[in-house]
Amino acid sequence: MLAFVARRLVISVGLVWAVASLVFLVIHLIPGDPAELLLSQGGIAPDPAAVEELRERLGLNLPLWQQYVSYLGGLLQGDFGLALQDDHPIVDEIALRLPRTLELVGMAGLISVVFGVPLGVAAALRAGGALDRVFSAAAGLALSIPVFVVGTLTVLVLAQQLKLVPAGGYVPFARDPARHMLLLMMPAGTIAVGLGAVVFRVMRSSVLEVLEREHVRAAQARGVAPATIIRRHVLRNALTPVVTVVALHLGSLLGGTVLVEFVFNWPGLSGYLVRSVEARDYPEVMGIVLVISALFVLLNFLVDLLYAVIDPRVRHG
Repeated sequence: MLAFVARRLVISVGLVWAVASLVFLVIHLIPGDPAELLLSQGGIAPDPAAVEELRERLGLNLPLWQQYVSYLGGLLQGDFGLALQDDHPIVDEIALRLPRTLELVGMAGLISVVFGVPLGVAAALRAGGALDRVFSAAAGLALSIPVFVVGTLTVLVLAQQLKLVPAGGYVPFARDPARHMLLLMMPAGTIAVGLGAVVFRVMRSSVLEVLEREHVRAAQARGVAPATIIRRHVLRNALTPVVTVVALHLGSLLGGTVLVEFVFNWPGLSGYLVRSVEARDYPEVMGIVLVISALFVLLNFLVDLLYAVIDPRVRHG
C-alpha cells in the first residue's frame, strides 16, 4: 500500500510541476506586452518610460529562464506574487475565495451522491419497470437543462414568486450559520441537478452490470437475501465508476461554477478568475489556474487512494 501511495504521490507532484510550467509558458507566449496592455487607456499609447518602469517592476525585462526560476521559487514558498490592479497579495485573495468554491462544489457533490446513488440502485433493481422509466426520464430532463437556466428558474420561483428563500448573496458561517446554509443550498442544489442525474445514470448502469456477474448469480442461487447481496456484493463494486464520475465532475466544477456564482452572487474563485481575465491581470490568472489545477490533481490522487480501499486489486496493478 505504501508503494502504491508513493507512486501516485510522485506522479501527482510531477503533474503539478508540469501544469505550473505550462501555465507560465502559455501566459508568456500570449502576443503583446503585458505592461503596455495594462497601461493602455482608451486606445491611447502609454508613455514608453512608464511601460519600461512597469516591466522592470514585474520582472518582465529579465530573460525568460530567470522569470521561470523566480516563478517556481515563489510557488515553493507559497507566494503567487502581487496583483497588478492594486498590489494586494494574490494568495490572500485566493485563500479568501477558495473555501467558498470548495464548499459550494462539495455540497453539490454530497447532494448528488445522496440522491443519485440510492435512486440509481432502486431503478436498476426494477429495470424496465414504471419506477425505472420515471427516474430515467427525469434524469434525462435534468441533463438537458443548462445550469444557468436551472439557477434562473430557482431564483424566479423560490425567491421572487414564492419568497421562500433569498435570491442570493453570501453570509459567513460564523456570523449566521442558518442563513449561510440557506444561501449555500440554492447554488449547490442548482449544480446538483445535473450532477445528480449523471450519478444516477452511472449508478444504475453499474448496478445492472454487477448483477450479471457470476459471484452475484451464485449468491442468488444459494438463496442469500437480496438485501445482503446488494450490500455485500453489488454496492462495493458498483461504486467504483461512480467515484470516478463524481471526482471528474467536481474537478471540472472547481473552475466552472462561473454561471452559478454569477446568478446567486456567490463570491467564489470562478468569479475572481473571470474578473482577473477581464482586467488582464496575468499574475492573478496564473495563480488561480494553478490552484485549480493542483486541486484537480489532488482530487484524482485521493480518488486513487479510495480505489485502493474499495478494490484491493488496484494497488497491485
